[in-house]
Amino acid sequence: MESHGNGKHFRSGCGGSSMRNLNFRLLWIGRTISNLGDQFYLVALPWLVLGLTNSSLALGTIMMTATIPTAVLMLVGGAVSDRLSPRKVWISTTAARTLSVLVIGALVWTHAIALWHIYALALIFGVADAFATPAAQTLLPLVIEAEQLPAANSVTQMSQQLTTIAGPAPAGLVIKSFGVAWAFLIDAVSFVFMLAAIWRLPDPPAPPAARKGLLQAIGQGFEYVNRDPALRSLLLVAGALNFCLAGPLSIGLAWISKQVFGSPVVFSILVSAVAAGSLLGALLAGIFKPQRRGLLMLIMSAVIACCSALLGLLTHLWSLAAVLFVMGGAAGLLNIHIISWFQQRVEREMRGRATSMLMFAALGLAPISLLIAGLAVQWSVAGMFLSSGTLMLLVTVLAASTRGVRDIR
Repeated sequence: MESHGNGKHFRSGCGGSSMRNLNFRLLWIGRTISNLGDQFYLVALPWLVLGLTNSSLALGTIMMTATIPTAVLMLVGGAVSDRLSPRKVWISTTAARTLSVLVIGALVWTHAIALWHIYALALIFGVADAFATPAAQTLLPLVIEAEQLPAANSVTQMSQQLTTIAGPAPAGLVIKSFGVAWAFLIDAVSFVFMLAAIWRLPDPPAPPAARKGLLQAIGQGFEYVNRDPALRSLLLVAGALNFCLAGPLSIGLAWISKQVFGSPVVFSILVSAVAAGSLLGALLAGIFKPQRRGLLMLIMSAVIACCSALLGLLTHLWSLAAVLFVMGGAAGLLNIHIISWFQQRVEREMRGRATSMLMFAALGLAPISLLIAGLAVQWSVAGMFLSSGTLMLLVTVLAASTRGVRDIR
């Protein structure tokens, strides 16, 4: 299974379409099935926590438990992916998630679940994310040719959004009819398909970073990004936008579904609305190829900010779903072009570390955002969304005055 040849051998089978590449096709199938299983987890986790505690603050601290180790260890994860095999890193983290979800499902099934078990699950997932995210971003450009990355990212994003649309409603029905345990067990089974897909991939040749010390490799990642104004500006914008959205959306939608509508199906509908919009955005991204991606990023950021502010003023399910659809569309269009630009711009030997820095910027403030949202939602859901949207719009306006952001291509 493993290859010791060059990158061209690793990408063998590439043609005019990314789907003609057998390795990418198997990876896409595995990720799609795993993403479908993830929807059961994403609906079950907040429902389980709120059912045990009826506390938005508890939900916020559990989500913080997942994001803090991700933020702290993300730079290490990127350096490890550059030094070692990103394939082996991805296999290890997927196996850890599989076992963790399986244990939680068994504990819920036997009525032995306690809140600390969920904190432990969140911690394991947070550590796994810190290593899996840069590993996945490092591996994909080695599977297919650079010119196929936009199409591959578009296909991956569209399939992910399709599973997000199709998955939450059945997840809500499964939870309502059979209980939360089944949702966790279904997610555990889906991870097996992901493991099989990654196992099939060959190992790429070790990059030069494998001969450097870990701290030195991380330091080189900082220097690399700092020398590139476009990369540096993107990191700053990503951090600011994530702070405005991570907590309000994660806590706010679950709280509204539980307290206002009292149904996991409503939560599923809201999540699916975001996914449907993201699917449309990903589809448009495969067609629309702007020359100035920085300008596109600013426009989409402004749209997302306005949608976020509106969420606090709406009280009807379908108006909420409509705004979330638009927000998802803007985010989907933005993400595909920015990720593709990033993968094409960064050299192979720096990709894991540079990706980890991007993820660190996006996730580093998430724990604070989640904590603030957990407190703010008990004060005023409308005030929380309005404040986050206003702050995000101000950040977008400030970013628009920076040439380094406008010139991203």
